[in-house]
Amino acid sequence: MIEIFLKTLPFFALIALGFQACRSGFFTAEAAAYLTKFVFYFALSAMLFRFAANLSLGEIFDWWFVAAYLWGCFVVYLIATGVAILRRRPMAEAAVEAQCAVIGNTGFLGVPMLVVLLGEAAAGPVLMVLALDLIVFSTLIVVLVTGSREGRVSLATLRNVGLGLLKNPMIVSMTLGLAWSGTGWDVPGPVNEFLAILGAAATPGALFAIGASLAGKSAERLSVAGWLSFCKLVLHPAAVALAALWLFPVPTFDAAVMIAAASLPVAGNVYILAQHYGVAPQRVSASILISTAVSILTVSAVIAWVAGYAGIVVGG
Repeated sequence: MIEIFLKTLPFFALIALGFQACRSGFFTAEAAAYLTKFVFYFALSAMLFRFAANLSLGEIFDWWFVAAYLWGCFVVYLIATGVAILRRRPMAEAAVEAQCAVIGNTGFLGVPMLVVLLGEAAAGPVLMVLALDLIVFSTLIVVLVTGSREGRVSLATLRNVGLGLLKNPMIVSMTLGLAWSGTGWDVPGPVNEFLAILGAAATPGALFAIGASLAGKSAERLSVAGWLSFCKLVLHPAAVALAALWLFPVPTFDAAVMIAAASLPVAGNVYILAQHYGVAPQRVSASILISTAVSILTVSAVIAWVAGYAGIVVGG
């Protein structure tokens, strides 16, 4: 456990560096926004395209993998929704809280960290988790929030959801990478080197950007935020582990990566959605802050467990 903690510590140290740089005023909020834009549209997209272009669809997509991950997610999603309803929160708030409980920071934290720690073979399972989070749950929250407000789900809502997915650079880069892979052609040497250099900026840039974004978060509504952080850091990986290791025939290595991805803290894009719809943004903000801080220990513990279970040499 200590050895794994020491291997994950540099990743969280980069987050802490970004947090302190922005909190101290050395790095302005505007600078953090442009860094995030650079990572999102360029560095991370280059990394995802390069990974996908060197994988086949069969190496990424597996029905049992999808079933196991979604089973684990929806169990926790329903628990978080049920608790919110018992607290007499409206459906829109319940949907946002459930989103906090199951959507981890896979793009900015999971892809860079897990591929480094668990090896490049982890790229396929991590991309699959990222795709499911973006496609299934980003769609679900929009449908639930707009449906609860308007009393129905219109074609315009579904069209906007579809356009949003088509404009997401992470989805676009993965799709284009798989399309290139499908041609059977190797990525030309200079292009591959260009993608490798640009993609190398994704890891430090994304982690620094996470920290910078946390500097503007507030720790209000701690009791609810603590519960949602518990859902994300404990219940979510536990439910996914139950599904991947015992209920569905998922290959051991893929299951290990899936569980590690499920252990990640609440994603920043949940806050963007909460703020956009005006639904409990402070609660989400606190959940992101608390879950990210606590995940320094919990993510290390989960990675240590799955690595031992699957016989993975972390960082080797």
